[in-house]
Amino acid sequence: MNFEVEELTEVTKPTFATRDVPPVSRMAQGLIGSEILKIAADIRAMVAEGHAICNLTVGDFNPKYFPIPRELRKSIEAALDAGETNYPPSDGMLQLRKAVKNFYERRLGLDYPIESFIITAGARPAIYATYTTLIEEGDKVVYPIPSWNNNHYCHLSRATYDTAVCRAEDAFLPTRETLAGKLQDAKLLSLCSPLNPGGTAFSREALEGICDLVIDENDRRDSGERPLFIMYDQVYWMLTFGDTVHYNPVSLRPELASNTIFVDGISKAFAATGVRVGWAVAAPDVAHRMSNILGHIGAWAPRAEQVATAALLLNDDAIDGYHATMIGEIEARLNLLYNGIHDLREEGFSVDAIPPMGAIYLTAQFNLIGRKTRSGIILNTNEAIRKYLLEEARLALVPFQAFGSEENTGWFRLSVGAVSMEEIEGMLPRLRLALEQLKG
Repeated sequence: MNFEVEELTEVTKPTFATRDVPPVSRMAQGLIGSEILKIAADIRAMVAEGHAICNLTVGDFNPKYFPIPRELRKSIEAALDAGETNYPPSDGMLQLRKAVKNFYERRLGLDYPIESFIITAGARPAIYATYTTLIEEGDKVVYPIPSWNNNHYCHLSRATYDTAVCRAEDAFLPTRETLAGKLQDAKLLSLCSPLNPGGTAFSREALEGICDLVIDENDRRDSGERPLFIMYDQVYWMLTFGDTVHYNPVSLRPELASNTIFVDGISKAFAATGVRVGWAVAAPDVAHRMSNILGHIGAWAPRAEQVATAALLLNDDAIDGYHATMIGEIEARLNLLYNGIHDLREEGFSVDAIPPMGAIYLTAQFNLIGRKTRSGIILNTNEAIRKYLLEEARLALVPFQAFGSEENTGWFRLSVGAVSMEEIEGMLPRLRLALEQLKG
């Protein structure tokens, strides 16, 4: 059958009215964009000028160095060929929910009912659904600083918040002591391990202390008061190094199962950020409400990708074989960075770093506040340090201000998923020279 399309003789150019008041809600007016994406504009400008940048800003993977598992790619192709292109169920395809359930039983020793599992388009909708399910306008959320995007989710859900500023000596993770006194009347405590941005992970003792604090707070509340929940973002839990062991609240304190929501997915552990398969695990009554919210906004993972992920999560040989290479490559990059910065410190430069424990991040300090550049500019903020290192060392990194910090103490997140070993090796001499050129 042939269809004829009438040729347009005129093109309409829209005109937009001017208004005395903004046309959007106060929430939309106040929501700010990603700080990391703003940094990307500076990097693009330098690349356009022909500079080779060691870009350690991206919390993502370069497929040239970190392709998704071969089995996952082939299974996606096979599912598409089989016609798996329709809407999936709003809570996820049953075969994937069963696969995640089985995966958690095998790998984490957690035996949740199938009703607890919700499949989402990556981990972000699971975080959004956690906030919107638990938080009413004005409710209190507690989260640590530095942490990823909690400030934005609080804004979206119109929550109030109290932050726990974490210290370098605690690997920038919250402790029972830093949270003490903050949880009263709170409805949500947001935790992440391994940490974005820190690349650090909770010890058993530290997480047990926080869990006991949450239990004590809920025991204090009467039966008519809504409880305090933990949102536990463990999307990096399969990426740990050396002697680091991943712990979670429910394994340590089973009584927290009713009040813990896990956020997870394949994005980081399988370098599959664009495949968009994540999940949440919660008590069945909470999971049901989360599923209803996500169903209305259509935040489900694509059907073919769900089928393929189910097959991958049931294949221990494929998982272990993939991680045998991937984790070694990530750890090698992080160690190269850490050792390079440590060597500079030993030489007397004002730099430092925390040994990598997990994820794809290194926490490093460039303690350059008050130093003067060759052109006479005094570096008085983390942003000034960031720009100096980008211009002089062609090193791109993210200051902790992007993760809620207000202190200009020179701490940054360095991400290695999108760079090669050669790029890091080539950057280190440039970094040394840039540090040598500073005065004061």
